[in-house]
Amino acid sequence: MSDVDLIKDKVDVGDLVGEYVQLKPAGVNLKGLCPFHGEKTPSFMVNRERQNWHCFGCNKGGDIFSFIQEIEGMDFVEALKLLAARVGVELRLRASEKNSSEKARIKEINSVASNFFHNVLTKMEASASAREYLEKRGLKERTIIEWQIGFIPDQWDLLTKYLLKKGYSIDDLVTSGLTIKRDGADSQSGRGFYDRFRGRIMFPIWDVHDNVVGFTGRVLVETEKSGGKYVNTPQTLVYDKSRIIFGLNKAKQSIRKKDYIVMAEGQMDVISAHQEGMENVVASSGTALTENHIALLKRYSTNLRVAFDGDSAGQQATKRGIDMARAQGFHVRIITIPEGKGKDPDDCIRENPDIWVECVENAKDIMEWYVDKAFAGRELSNPRHKQQIADDVLPEISRIPYAVERDHWIQEVSGRLKVDSAVLREDIKRMGRENKDKKQTNVNSKESKISTKKEEKKTRLETLIDRFFCLAFKKTEDLPDNWQPNVSRVLSTQKDRELYEMLKSGYTDNSSQKDESFVAISSHFVMKADMLFAQLSDTEIKQELAQTIDIMVREWLSQERRKLQSEISLAEKAGDVELVKELLSKFQTLTHK
Repeated sequence: MSDVDLIKDKVDVGDLVGEYVQLKPAGVNLKGLCPFHGEKTPSFMVNRERQNWHCFGCNKGGDIFSFIQEIEGMDFVEALKLLAARVGVELRLRASEKNSSEKARIKEINSVASNFFHNVLTKMEASASAREYLEKRGLKERTIIEWQIGFIPDQWDLLTKYLLKKGYSIDDLVTSGLTIKRDGADSQSGRGFYDRFRGRIMFPIWDVHDNVVGFTGRVLVETEKSGGKYVNTPQTLVYDKSRIIFGLNKAKQSIRKKDYIVMAEGQMDVISAHQEGMENVVASSGTALTENHIALLKRYSTNLRVAFDGDSAGQQATKRGIDMARAQGFHVRIITIPEGKGKDPDDCIRENPDIWVECVENAKDIMEWYVDKAFAGRELSNPRHKQQIADDVLPEISRIPYAVERDHWIQEVSGRLKVDSAVLREDIKRMGRENKDKKQTNVNSKESKISTKKEEKKTRLETLIDRFFCLAFKKTEDLPDNWQPNVSRVLSTQKDRELYEMLKSGYTDNSSQKDESFVAISSHFVMKADMLFAQLSDTEIKQELAQTIDIMVREWLSQERRKLQSEISLAEKAGDVELVKELLSKFQTLTHK
């Protein structure tokens, strides 16, 4: 048995997917919301018997390996290794196969570099000032070891030379982002290449599976040539800042246990919080939350507590991420650090960890925070101020996806403003119309281009044909009498013809060993049928199939007649008597069917 087959035997697709998606029974399948595209009605199906999954919304599907590749952004070898480790299968990969993945090489280089940085910090005399800095920041030795914090002296190519001696190619070092290539650099001699990180405290960045995918370097001594306080690994094959949450690899178990995420901005915020025992803290590493971040966090909890950035630009970026999270069903609370108790979580923790814990525990519901902020400093006796409060708060209320919760906040604000709730509802409608008008203005110039790209809505006949194939593949060995001639004339597209021939082949072949392509196509339609007709018995499905064939044929006849009527009318206008006779004969034939 191959490694792949062995792993498939040991990993249940329902259990695996269930770690990422909330699944509920649907007939012989499991059903849930697709993790690969936004949807409100479940169209994502998992079948334990066939060990596969499929989404009928975005049309993605496959087995356990393709699921891990898709949701984790891995290639096949990486997915294979991950699942093998999960079930204790020792892979029998050849050395050439082990080193075939460029992503794997970059991760390996990053891991070696991380160890190098850490050893330089903890063992080299030249790093004494870096150790003193970290001690002043309140980091303990165990924390420095746990987070593999390191240091690189201010030398041009110390790391590059070290990694070259380890046998890595200069091209791989450039691809990893650790080495920068000057114009005119010579790969043979190694001239023209230098370290990206120099004179910096080094923080490794891990993905959720504990792979080092990048680094943040904080300058120890700022100079005109230091290039900014922080330098990060650029985007590489393994590092995409829009997909990486700093500290999630260490926080995920605590997040699941506590069922809420604490989101900070900086890496030191996270490290300091973990050092004090609050291990469900993560950071976006200075970038705004993206949809990819939110999808990643959603695997572990939909309760989010956010430490708002102090400056207005940071607040705007954080707010955009919060809005996206709320749209995805997250329950968001805002952590507010009291005046004078620190500008960020790290400051607050160093001053008094108990105050930080209290801030997190007393985090305000996002709507309560918005409402209090809108009312702050405004006079309710001033009608203009009252309207400004409404203008600030109502857009946030309208973003709430749940009607009862939305109504609660309308009532709350109307009570505090001393206005009728109907007035606020009218204002929400007005804002909606204004936003709609703005959007319409923005798209008018592109409307013609967009319309040509839009997928055309299926006709009634196309829908019936699709329904037929779902039911027919599910009942291949029990199809109604005379189904072939009735169906054959209806199918006009090449795709439908190919499916029809495959269905005929499956119907006439009574052997247990079906063609692989038949099994794959059949599996797709059966899964879709299970989703659409989960409540029907086998007898009812057979009846449904017979009715679908009957309606499908009648719909086809109706379309053909309308088409012929149009052609007859054109032929009469052109005075083509012979063509009129020919078309009338066809029309009469159809009429008597």
